[in-house]
Amino acid sequence: MRVGYFLSSEEYTPEELVEQAVAAERAGFEALWISDHFHPWNDEQGQSAFVWTVIGALSQATSLPVTTAVTCPTVRTHPAVIAQAAATSARMLGGRFVLGVGTGEALNEHILGTPWPSLDVRLEMLEEAVALIRELWTGEVVTTRGRHYSVDTARIYTRPVEPPPIYVSAFGPKALEVAARIGDGFISTQPDADMVSAFKEKSGGRPAAGGVKVAWADTRDEGVDHAHRLWSNAGLPGELAQVLPSPQHFEQASSLVTRESTADSVVAGPDVDEHVQQLREYAAAGYDEVYVANMGPHYLPMIETYGREVLPALRT
Repeated sequence: MRVGYFLSSEEYTPEELVEQAVAAERAGFEALWISDHFHPWNDEQGQSAFVWTVIGALSQATSLPVTTAVTCPTVRTHPAVIAQAAATSARMLGGRFVLGVGTGEALNEHILGTPWPSLDVRLEMLEEAVALIRELWTGEVVTTRGRHYSVDTARIYTRPVEPPPIYVSAFGPKALEVAARIGDGFISTQPDADMVSAFKEKSGGRPAAGGVKVAWADTRDEGVDHAHRLWSNAGLPGELAQVLPSPQHFEQASSLVTRESTADSVVAGPDVDEHVQQLREYAAAGYDEVYVANMGPHYLPMIETYGREVLPALRT
């Protein structure tokens, strides 16, 4: 299983993201994920850089592959624009780029004032968007009028030698069906062996990539404090993360998430064995890749310790 580092655009400045990527490559991480948001989930996180600018910087600062985890190519940004941005990113990264896509969240996609569609409509939009992106990546002039998207004599001139893979995020059975049908790979944030197995069976064995967050600190209590202060939204149940429209709504809902609940759900502190065990759970679930994000200010000690102890333990 390949282990990469997950860059959280919602918590860290663009400069810190590049610093983390450089440190991750030096420590032995094998690839990068980077999130694509317009808003953070709450004001405490406090950041949300334009992902395509940061990817340009990453292409010059490291030699690691980069995946967006994930971009929504359906509401806030037209798929033709995503196709151009992804093609340029893949070119600058020498082909080491994967476009990770998903149906998105109202938090980021409502900002232009359009209604937030139902899940079935969002999946339909995603499937049409992915098909359009791939058509544009051929370099041909494209004119088409679909149910959701139209382009008029559009052509992408700056392209990589080969079009990048498209991985699709999925968190339920309907989304999994679409991911297996249109995706070159699968993205999730849960060590769910049933989901991974179902995707691989339906897709003919295509790869699966998982993401996880940890809170490195000198003590477990300090790590839990950082996780709860910054990422208590991760404890919200059901579809709330897809429908709440603003950081303020997430803060209101997250007030119901207790510190004890956060402590029960996150690996926090400096116990290397706990960090190793969590990654082994992703390997046991069948993931081909896993990406680890840090929560809180101690990202450099986390990256360095993973390089010295966690990654070698996984590879033995």
